[in-house]
Amino acid sequence: MEERGRANHPHTIRSRLILETASELVGSGEWAYLQARVSLREQGSQIWPVTLFGSDSPATLFEVASGRVQIAIINPASVLNMAVRGTGPFNEPLSLRAIAVIPSFDQMVFAVSADTGLTSITDIGRRRFPLKVSLRGQEDHSLHLVVREVVSAAGFSLEDIVAWGGEVRYDPGMAYSPNRIGAVERGEIHAIFDEAASSWANSALDLGMRFLVLEEAVLKRLEGLGLRRAVLETAKFPKLSVAVPTLDFSGWPIYTHTDTPDETITAFCRALDTRKDRIPWQQGESLPLEQMVRDTRDGPLEIPFHRAAERFWRERGYLDP
Repeated sequence: MEERGRANHPHTIRSRLILETASELVGSGEWAYLQARVSLREQGSQIWPVTLFGSDSPATLFEVASGRVQIAIINPASVLNMAVRGTGPFNEPLSLRAIAVIPSFDQMVFAVSADTGLTSITDIGRRRFPLKVSLRGQEDHSLHLVVREVVSAAGFSLEDIVAWGGEVRYDPGMAYSPNRIGAVERGEIHAIFDEAASSWANSALDLGMRFLVLEEAVLKRLEGLGLRRAVLETAKFPKLSVAVPTLDFSGWPIYTHTDTPDETITAFCRALDTRKDRIPWQQGESLPLEQMVRDTRDGPLEIPFHRAAERFWRERGYLDP
């Protein structure tokens, strides 16, 4: 009776009204505001001890590391790997641990107009090419961190491109937007650097664009930071004459601070397991938790679990005993 009473308590009803309505708005397909940040506290408290953030920004890594956010999401998984290692833009290792990873296979594409004559990422610096390139307008997206590491590994910077007479544009929308791939078609820009390869790479090839190769030396430098190599394959992109080495952009890890209390993480994992059938997934299937707690191609999971998450997944049979 006590549990039933809590479920029907006005405070519980009020909170569920807000959460369920927000869920409906985000899932409607017509609502523009898709990122969610939820803070939870005891009734009457002045402290919000638990904040959950459905972000995709590297900036949130520092919020989790500082304790301002307890559980968050990042894309791609390799950026979380860099943060834990303390490489690239992370001056020191961040004390972060994995809870699970949402699988999402993806790759970076460095596409340029064929008339540039460029064939590899290092060609840009070697030729001091005044490239006019479009990057995504969301400037806190992980894409920008990755692009800066790639060009640095190739021996130049985005600022160098501008100094050579080129242009680095931050355009709103995905790569397939008219103001981006349309700008290539109109001759306004030479290049698009972006992820979400499956949504726009074939359209770029239809325009006669080519994909820049990331040479082995560049890939090894990037792997040393914690990024993962990938390949744009001819089977998926039929107008490619050969496969093109690039970087992986897969996975949406759910992560936390190493010292987040066990009871918080256990409660989160239990709730995720309980609601897995109600969270939208491919073709109406249940959320694939058995895949989400393993290192896979679609969901890289290279950092250690939070101790409570690992214990919970083992007890539930998602991980081997």
